[in-house]
Amino acid sequence: MTGSLKRSALSGVAAVALLATGVASAQDGEDLGLRRVMLSTGGVGYFEYEATVTGTADLSLQVRLDQVNDVLKSIVVYDDEGGVGDISLPGQEPLREVFREMPFGPDALSSPAALFNALRGAEVESIGARSVSGRILSVTQENVALTDGGTVTRHRLSLMTDDGLRQLILEEADALQFTDPDLQAAVGEALEALSRHNERDRRDLAVRMVGEGDRTVRVAYVVEAPLWKSSYRLTLSDDQTEEAGDLLGWAVLENMSGEAWEDVELTVVSGNPVTFTQALYTAYYVDRPEIPVEVLGRVMPRLDEGAVDRAEAEPQMAARAQLMPPPAPAPAESAIVGAAVGALIGMDAEYDAFAPTPEQARVRAAESEDATTQVVFRVPEPVSVESGHSLLVPIVAEAIPLERVSVYQPDTHPTHPLASVRLVNDGEVGLPPGVLTLYERSTEGGQVAYVGDARLAALPAGDERMISFAVDQKVRIDRQISSDRVVSRSAIADGMLRLQVTEEQRTTYTVEGAAREPRTVILEHPRSGGDWRLVSPMVEDDAEVTDTHYRIPLEIAAGETVTVDVVLERPQTERIVLSDLNLGQVGFYSQSDELSPEVRAAIADMRGHLTTIANLQERLSELNGSVSTIVTEQGRIRDNLRAVPEDSDLYQRYLATLSGQEDELLDLRAAIEQAQAERQAARAALREYVNSLRL
Repeated sequence: MTGSLKRSALSGVAAVALLATGVASAQDGEDLGLRRVMLSTGGVGYFEYEATVTGTADLSLQVRLDQVNDVLKSIVVYDDEGGVGDISLPGQEPLREVFREMPFGPDALSSPAALFNALRGAEVESIGARSVSGRILSVTQENVALTDGGTVTRHRLSLMTDDGLRQLILEEADALQFTDPDLQAAVGEALEALSRHNERDRRDLAVRMVGEGDRTVRVAYVVEAPLWKSSYRLTLSDDQTEEAGDLLGWAVLENMSGEAWEDVELTVVSGNPVTFTQALYTAYYVDRPEIPVEVLGRVMPRLDEGAVDRAEAEPQMAARAQLMPPPAPAPAESAIVGAAVGALIGMDAEYDAFAPTPEQARVRAAESEDATTQVVFRVPEPVSVESGHSLLVPIVAEAIPLERVSVYQPDTHPTHPLASVRLVNDGEVGLPPGVLTLYERSTEGGQVAYVGDARLAALPAGDERMISFAVDQKVRIDRQISSDRVVSRSAIADGMLRLQVTEEQRTTYTVEGAAREPRTVILEHPRSGGDWRLVSPMVEDDAEVTDTHYRIPLEIAAGETVTVDVVLERPQTERIVLSDLNLGQVGFYSQSDELSPEVRAAIADMRGHLTTIANLQERLSELNGSVSTIVTEQGRIRDNLRAVPEDSDLYQRYLATLSGQEDELLDLRAAIEQAQAERQAARAALREYVNSLRL
């Protein structure tokens, strides 16, 4: 940007007035010509128009109706010597404003019947074979049967005339008009307003410049534009040891602005700016609350229910006030912050042509600049493209350092690695993301062959990226996965068995290299979350780490087979309540080689306590079973007692049996209480034992 242009940005933008009415001189003003276009990957485009004016002048610029909101949000005017008088364009009122003064609403224009029903009482005149004049009473719908069995819908218009009620069929009337010319004109204005509201056309933007002498004026704005894309071509050598390749990048863009670009200065920007739109071209009204009208009505005093002393009432009122919720805060006004174009990018720099290899066509790439949040590519020559057409312009042409590698991604291919290239951006600017087509050039004869496609993520200056373009079928990889769990330490305290456990995930990779050439194979091994860490191979400090994988490099000689174990470990602590163990678990831990001999012996000593508890539990089960048997038998005997005479011998035998069973139940319940007490004592002894252990 030149110094004069910077000054104009400060003076020319200072006073901009947007008017809601049209300016007659806008149609007769000078046309602004498109000179500069800047397309952003944010989905917007910066369009700058230019005109040479003398003194005070009216400039005219057409903008698309669907882009007026963006124009109003971002328009900026530059004038070295003058200033902006005003900027105006025809307004776009909402339909409710158009119909505010109308005696009908927009729905009334849906059909003649709806219009006449909305204008009941208006005077109309029928012109034609049957001339009738009167005021509209109503329009009614009726279905008329046809001779072929069908029906047709007609509308009967009822008019109150000087001669009384007259009727006619709307569909049969030659012409109808309102006798009131103002009403007839209002209907015409409403239809015209609907037409303006629905049209998708352009609006004339009138810019009035105030100043003296001859000068250049520039008007610019930011509007929605198709996203421009980047695509690359990378030519490799068939020599695997070659450490550079030829990179050519193109910007693919479309002119969807609705006007042709003739010799415009084109710039493409790669970044992620904040962009949004707002409906500035629509009139908004603030909703106001409605309050009731004050009416002096009948006075009705409240019923007095007594009073208390103030000294007694105030503490109660304060307590009630603490229980009441606080008043809701007033809603804060939301602030909408807009991004404005702060400066233009000058196009006066000299460009050096890229010196390509003899095998490539000579390409003059765009001049690039690495800004704070984006990368800017300026096309060195003016471009011309018709509206609706696409365009490819070169933005990158350089030799780029690279390394040929084979990357193994088992989720992509379980057996073979991917032929890949590690690209290093040693330039001054970043490379935008895009698709990449790879070619391979023979060192003998210079023949070029297509080898695959790849995707390139955004590559900042000084960074590197791995791109994969084909399956390397000359290298074969086998993968075996196993897991293990090792107790590294055991201790007993506070009745708890504490185990320090190390979980292990082991993956064995067997890499069978290419038969005739060496390979650099990179194993992408998944990273596990949590406390997992790589312990083998011991290359964690040197290996690359992505967000999801370790990258473990292997140098494989021609015809060589290499086996490598990748081991991840995670330490864990397990706590086991000893008193909750059963005999089977005690037997397992007392014989486990992972525990220390002292811990195993202490756990083995629990077997006596658990055996006593188990025997008592078995005794209780037997006693409870006997009680259940007797109770069941007593139920049977009581049923029999109800069925036999009370003076019979059998009745007496049943009574004697019940009496004996009651004595037996008393003995069983006493035995149960004793066994429960002994079991409780045995459990207490077990808890006392395990709590006394310190190993």
